[in-house]
Amino acid sequence: MSGTLNKVMLIGHLGDEVKMHYFEGGNCIGRFPLATNETYTNRQTGERVTNTDWHNIVVRNKAAEICEKYLSKGDKVYVEGRLKNRQWQGEDGNMRYTTEVHVHDFTFLSTKNESMANAQSSGTSSSSYQEPPKAESPAAPIDDTEEDDDLPF
Repeated sequence: MSGTLNKVMLIGHLGDEVKMHYFEGGNCIGRFPLATNETYTNRQTGERVTNTDWHNIVVRNKAAEICEKYLSKGDKVYVEGRLKNRQWQGEDGNMRYTTEVHVHDFTFLSTKNESMANAQSSGTSSSSYQEPPKAESPAAPIDDTEEDDDLPF
């Protein structure tokens, strides 16, 4: 294979609210931490061990606004994107490095009821939560009368 692939798929829980940064020209970026867990049983002690990995998630423009509106801390989400490394000079003059997942597709996995239960158990108001808009499916009629293909079904 002569090509390369940079693809990340994660299912996890938000570790914090989506933090938005707005730029001139109307563009914006949303950032949030995502926690994924690995659980196994230690063979020697028999105890359950859970390891949590944290991932820096970045969404852009309209996707960022949707995430800000509908996601909150603790919600479960599926994200798909690519890894990007970034470096900058910190206030102390040292170079800083981070690896981020730049998202191009996502799916909310927490239901409205789960999100409300999470909000109520954490003591925050859930009255501002709205269900994401449903995508409209095309209502074009299907013509089953033509049999141009050789498929047996």
